[in-house]
Amino acid sequence: MNKELIIRTQNNTVDFALLKDGKLVELHREEVDNSFSVGDIFLAKVRKPVTGLNAAFVNVGYQKDAFLHYHDLGPKIGSLMSFTKGVLSKKITDFSLTNYPLEKEIDKDGSINDAIKANQSILVQIVKEPISTKGPRISSELSLAGRYVVMVPFSDRVSVSQKIESKKEKDRLKRLVMSIKPKGFGIIVRTVAEGQKVASLDADIQRLIGKWNTLCANVAQGNHPSKVLTEVNRSLSFIRDVFNESFTGIHADDPAMVESIKDYLTEISPKHESIVKLHKGAVPIYEKFGIDRQIKTSLGKTASMSKGAYLVIEHTEAMHVIDVNSGNRSNKANNQEDTALEVNLIAATEVARQLRLRDMGGIIVVDFIDMAKNEHRKQLYDHLREEMSDDRAKHKILPPTKFGLIQITRQRVRPEVNIKTREKDPNENGTVEAPIVLIDKMNYEIEKILSKKNNKGGVYLNVHPFIAAYLTKGLNSIRFRWFLKHKKWIHIIPRDAYTYLHYRFKNKQGKTIRL
Repeated sequence: MNKELIIRTQNNTVDFALLKDGKLVELHREEVDNSFSVGDIFLAKVRKPVTGLNAAFVNVGYQKDAFLHYHDLGPKIGSLMSFTKGVLSKKITDFSLTNYPLEKEIDKDGSINDAIKANQSILVQIVKEPISTKGPRISSELSLAGRYVVMVPFSDRVSVSQKIESKKEKDRLKRLVMSIKPKGFGIIVRTVAEGQKVASLDADIQRLIGKWNTLCANVAQGNHPSKVLTEVNRSLSFIRDVFNESFTGIHADDPAMVESIKDYLTEISPKHESIVKLHKGAVPIYEKFGIDRQIKTSLGKTASMSKGAYLVIEHTEAMHVIDVNSGNRSNKANNQEDTALEVNLIAATEVARQLRLRDMGGIIVVDFIDMAKNEHRKQLYDHLREEMSDDRAKHKILPPTKFGLIQITRQRVRPEVNIKTREKDPNENGTVEAPIVLIDKMNYEIEKILSKKNNKGGVYLNVHPFIAAYLTKGLNSIRFRWFLKHKKWIHIIPRDAYTYLHYRFKNKQGKTIRL
């Protein structure tokens, strides 16, 4: 399986897309001036604890105070608060925690008033970016993420990712980390550390110690509120989280971005530095790799799948609802169960892709096609779980009900991807489906029509004059490519009475061809 990361730089945003075997699976946008990204750490000021909520409002410099619940303080909040106070007062100038005396952990069922007070300085980390009218969600249980490990200050615990299945490998990694772990820091070993040698793990830990020292030096300046540690930019953090041996290319259209990524890869995987390429040429990078086309065909209300099946995706205040439709499939009684299973398996793959692509969060209900056999429902459930195993967002999938419904909960830490795929209607006020989607529908219907054994007459495509001109433009027109593929000429008939996206396939006698 080949993976490619495509990065497009614009005025104040950086867009990047993850392709898996050429298919778009993740799409993200980073605002250059975004002051509140997941992972950023702030020196903030407690505004006031609220006993009834067992939480506090904290000023992090956002237009709305951030909400810090007692359970998000972390058990080591006492040690963090005293260390922060010492750094601010310049009494602590050695930022290593080797000889720092840790305070007693707070009670997990305690009160916010026992842990923090109004106007206290506090270090907090962004765990969820501002979404809609809500401020950022924060935590005082700090963590510094590296390529192979995550470092947690004021802890001595070492744990290994549950996604590493081999107990022998888990024990090996834990043993290695225990031998190089700096005192006063806990370590979480990430999944990508599987198979790595001690030198790689140690180098990663040393980089994180450097980040910790930078954080503390910024705290010592005492500005409230202020960002004291910036997470690496979204592109590099994305590479850090998903990069593995299957990556075959990273393409960017900005020279500075290319150099930044090369420098980063030189640190974490020098042999892959050569896969980073600068995109040149008149064709925009997203168009070159077919991303614009995939966005328009995948991010609308309807998402097409193979063989005419499609999803209808609706958003409500409380949840997201996805309906699976079989399209033009056989409805013979003896084929219904097999057809339902086939479509549902295809749909499960696309649902997993859509959740990542749109970064949908909260409650998602998928209405699959009803299946009578229990073994088929289990097969569908197992397949969906397998397809979502690569999803880095926390999620839970419930088994299908007897009505064919599967419920999914998925955590979202950034605003949902919301891209308009409809375009202005040239005939009227309003919008229409993107023409590129229309061509995909025509391609499918032509294959369906020409595959019928009883189709012996000509095929006449009646369309709006604008679309007719588009289909026949140039020597290498879409119609000519249809001819080369199917060895049959499609007659294009302009119809002034048709609306922009209205079309019909007809035979020589003028009768509509039924699929």
